[in-house]
Amino acid sequence: MAAVGNVLIVGGGTAGSALAILLARGGVAVDIAEIEPGVTALGSGVTLQGNALRVLRDLGVWERVSASGYAFDTLGLRAPDGRLLAEIPDARTGGSDLPATLGVNRPELAAVLADAVRDAGAATRFGRTADAIRDEGDRVGVRFSDGAAGTYDLVVGADGIRSAVRGLMGIEVSPEPTGMGIWRIHTRRPEDVERTDLVYGGPCFIAGYCPTGAGTMYAYLVEKARPRESIADADKPAHMRALAEGYGGAWDEIRADITDPGRINYTWFESLLVDRPWNRGRAVLIGDAAHACPPTLAQGAAQCLEDAAVLAELLLAADRLDQGLFDAFMDRRYGRAKAVVEASVQLARWQLAPAPDTDVPALMGRIAAMVAERP
Repeated sequence: MAAVGNVLIVGGGTAGSALAILLARGGVAVDIAEIEPGVTALGSGVTLQGNALRVLRDLGVWERVSASGYAFDTLGLRAPDGRLLAEIPDARTGGSDLPATLGVNRPELAAVLADAVRDAGAATRFGRTADAIRDEGDRVGVRFSDGAAGTYDLVVGADGIRSAVRGLMGIEVSPEPTGMGIWRIHTRRPEDVERTDLVYGGPCFIAGYCPTGAGTMYAYLVEKARPRESIADADKPAHMRALAEGYGGAWDEIRADITDPGRINYTWFESLLVDRPWNRGRAVLIGDAAHACPPTLAQGAAQCLEDAAVLAELLLAADRLDQGLFDAFMDRRYGRAKAVVEASVQLARWQLAPAPDTDVPALMGRIAAMVAERP
């Protein structure tokens, strides 16, 4: 018998959906409160490393996600003019039977997970979030934004980097900017783009792209952070094209397609890490609500999925919910998530202030070796 009979998950993104699927399949009654009016996904695409793919396989959605995305096993490094400098085998952190990396369009990943949530029997209520939570000892009382109320054995805050649940739990931690901003565009995939290629140098800190399907990819340019509202939507294509002028190769075709502001997304690189424990009584944080990092290691989604997998495993194997279970969750997740956040931020800092003793390959290799092991 599971440690919980019914669970509220606030947030229906990657972490919340994965946890809902696993718990519902294990016989737990699961409600998801999702503030958005329907299945949505911000941004253009997402890069999933092998350890993320491993969890997607455990969820039973790997085949559908794989069919929607674009898999590859190498990383390219290029000069600003487009010349290939190196082709590096990427670590297969999910095991030899999975690709090293998969690029996928965020809306397609969200749709696959939403279908799996429904098929598992979890109930999603859109346009709703939690306004208040009250620890009642062996239960948690919840008041929702639409005026409804309920009680649950466990409340999970999976509502992202600006989590409302985190505040309701009394945890006063806010995202910290790293000093970089990233421009992303969802665009057509040139035929010769078959993996992620990165350029370090030129007018931006990083210029890169990731194929996400047979005919799609997302491209990105990383510069020093600017005020988010400093460029009007109508001017975003011209600004991104100007940044892209410093790059050749595939960027010639990408640049010509930077015309629609609706396909451009600008965000800051931010980081967040909540000290352990991530719970207060029977309310707990997972995913970006507990830890978030800039995408310099492409581990954000993977760490969210790992949180869900470990918490579900512990909840389904135990016969009661107590602090010992949350401590076991922290023992398996906190150090790993902390290492990923710190390494991701360090890579950004090295870009902002280059130093002669930096060792990027060693840092990336250490993280790859760590995440190749199951948490």
